[in-house]
Amino acid sequence: MFNENYKQWTIRLVSDMKEVRAKKYLGQHFLRDLDIARRIADSLVFDGTMPVLEIGPGMGVLTQYLLQNPNIELTAVEIDAESVVYLRKRFPELNVLEADFLKMKLEEFFPSSFCIIGNYPYNISSQIFFKLLDYRHQVPCLSGMVQKEVAERIASKPGHKAYGILSVLLQAYYDVEYLFTVSEHVFDPPPKVKSAVFRLKRNRREQLDCDETMFKTVVKTAFNQRRKTMRNSLRSLVNNDTELLRNNIFDKRPEQLSVDEFVALTNLIVSQKTN
Repeated sequence: MFNENYKQWTIRLVSDMKEVRAKKYLGQHFLRDLDIARRIADSLVFDGTMPVLEIGPGMGVLTQYLLQNPNIELTAVEIDAESVVYLRKRFPELNVLEADFLKMKLEEFFPSSFCIIGNYPYNISSQIFFKLLDYRHQVPCLSGMVQKEVAERIASKPGHKAYGILSVLLQAYYDVEYLFTVSEHVFDPPPKVKSAVFRLKRNRREQLDCDETMFKTVVKTAFNQRRKTMRNSLRSLVNNDTELLRNNIFDKRPEQLSVDEFVALTNLIVSQKTN
């Protein structure tokens, strides 16, 4: 049965490519492997029934499996007008929003909790996850596919080269799982890099034990000069306070600090500013 479905999908995909062209400026690479699409759909884990937002459904290879799940109340957001026309024709039951996800006020569409999934456009994937942080209290789970390098960065632990701003900010609020790697040859057109599927699940931190705005500033400032020690990269944030800078934490480079250590560092800086 699967082989018959796969064959039918492949034939239709070749035909439908005339209706929907992958656009480089939108970072579009259409997945054409049904097994991977099914595995991505299955990566979204939550209890009960939940509204789900699919970002960038393209030609609907992932969408079709999400629609089959009775626990998912699916909405899709797509910026490409050709894809929107195609999706509305092929999936008349699907709620498709023609919009730019990065400009959406998500609370207008989802007043309570919802999950996010997608084969995320490569050119805006990091921006998507930074926006997620603004809605972290509403989004208990996010999963999907990105460039392998981005997935590795998100999942990386302290001490590794890939560990950076996204790693710290996302891991502050989410548990991260790198699920599996995807070959570049299952896309049309094929990207120049491999992809990966990952999952974020909200952890138990309702809020950080520090000023969260300053936490973000400290993390970004530190990693913007990641080759320097914290003593050199954060001087501007501590007004060159030589006594504070003697603390051993300033001997380290940003990739050596865990989330909890960044929280402690933020508290040190805030206390200096209030004294």
